[in-house]
Amino acid sequence: MTTTAAGPETAGRSGPQARGRTAPGVGERVEAVEPAPRLRRRPMLVAASVAAVCLGALLGVWTWTSISDARSVIAARNTITRGQVITAQDLMIVQVGVDPGLRPVPGRDLAALVGQRAAMDMSAGSLITAQDVAPGVLPPAGKSVVGVALPASLMPGEPLRAGDRVRVVSTPGPDGEVAAGRQVQIGASVVGLYPGAEQGKTVVAVLVEQEKAGELAARAATGRVAMVLDPRER
Repeated sequence: MTTTAAGPETAGRSGPQARGRTAPGVGERVEAVEPAPRLRRRPMLVAASVAAVCLGALLGVWTWTSISDARSVIAARNTITRGQVITAQDLMIVQVGVDPGLRPVPGRDLAALVGQRAAMDMSAGSLITAQDVAPGVLPPAGKSVVGVALPASLMPGEPLRAGDRVRVVSTPGPDGEVAAGRQVQIGASVVGLYPGAEQGKTVVAVLVEQEKAGELAARAATGRVAMVLDPRER
């Protein structure tokens, strides 16, 4: 009886060949496996990434703060000229962050501005303040505005306000005498005050009858006039 030894080829295919030859056979060349490349750190790239994140956070905080501080105010949609009647189409409501020193008209008061007149020129996009509008144009028909420059000694001791009724009174001439029946008094109302506008004097803008404007301007130019405050009671 002859016995034949089974070699690798006939060993029931249970050796390395049957498992995909994971182990090298005799005489096979083994190739070296290169290790995976190591990642190099780049400090500048890391620093730039951190800076970008911080900048984005700061911009987010700034945006949120700007939105939270924004107020609803009124601005001119179109250019408005002085004396023009203001319409709803001339105005718009905007959301802006307003400096505390400014006093623009709140957006809720838009309807109150419609129908009033512009007290000064307003360019498109400019914020509107209470001083920019007036119930009527100055001077109205039949009236004139005259500026009277006065030192403090020739003004009422009580501070003047717009709307006060006053009289501009002629003062004595160089001889210091006031002739009876020749004293001139011109009634007016105050529309504006401009302290220090002329060599330490206060220029008082007054509204007078048109036929009296020339005489008042001529007397005011001589410097020999004083201003009297009449009762404020209405």
